[in-house]
Amino acid sequence: MNLKELFFFLFLSIMMFQSEAQLFTQERLLNNENFDKPPLSYGYFLGFNVYDFNIDYNKNVKDVQVLKAIGFNVGLIGNIRINDYFDIRFEPGLVMSNRKLSFNTSYFDGVSYEEKDLERELRSTYIHLPLLIKISTKRINNIKPFIVGGVSTALNLSSNQDNPDDNSKGNFRMIKNNLFYELGLGIDLYFTWFKFTPSFRGIFSLKDEHVKDIDPNSPWTSNIEQMQTRGFFINFTFQ
Repeated sequence: MNLKELFFFLFLSIMMFQSEAQLFTQERLLNNENFDKPPLSYGYFLGFNVYDFNIDYNKNVKDVQVLKAIGFNVGLIGNIRINDYFDIRFEPGLVMSNRKLSFNTSYFDGVSYEEKDLERELRSTYIHLPLLIKISTKRINNIKPFIVGGVSTALNLSSNQDNPDDNSKGNFRMIKNNLFYELGLGIDLYFTWFKFTPSFRGIFSLKDEHVKDIDPNSPWTSNIEQMQTRGFFINFTFQ
């Protein structure tokens, strides 16, 4: 079981346990009964991410391996209430991720290379701007499960898009601006003084992100048709 599957399994287990525990007990005193009634509400989130790449190739050769690491998210939340079941959310945040591309030696046939040329580390810092629709179930005692989906844009502050030095100088370049669609689920937990929300969300890029090297026969980029981010967030929201 990989890290993504583990987090997903744990999250679903907690969600199912919380739901069943309260569904089959007597009705409890509601915390913050009118918490969701105001048309506007605000909060902040902290969380973790794991970013990957989906890579399409021009020729059928060995895949570029993407070595993933856990990153960090932090941001704010603005929520517009439509009714008891629908909300519109804007969640501007800062996302830090780290990925490493590992190239097979077959990419360098006939080309001299050093060991360091087989890997490219991509440390990215994004200004992430999602616009989401939250669809909730009926509140059950002090919990309310929901699903969420929408679109987002992100500015990659570490893109190197305009850097004249490419992989021949050790720089794997990526575009600055990206578009994503996002899908997720979570559960609102109502406490006496605040609302706490753990959530899981997958993000999927809609654009090709890599910038071709100047050399059309570059061992790093010539065989990449397109490269798109995919990843997931685990966020903990406080309102």
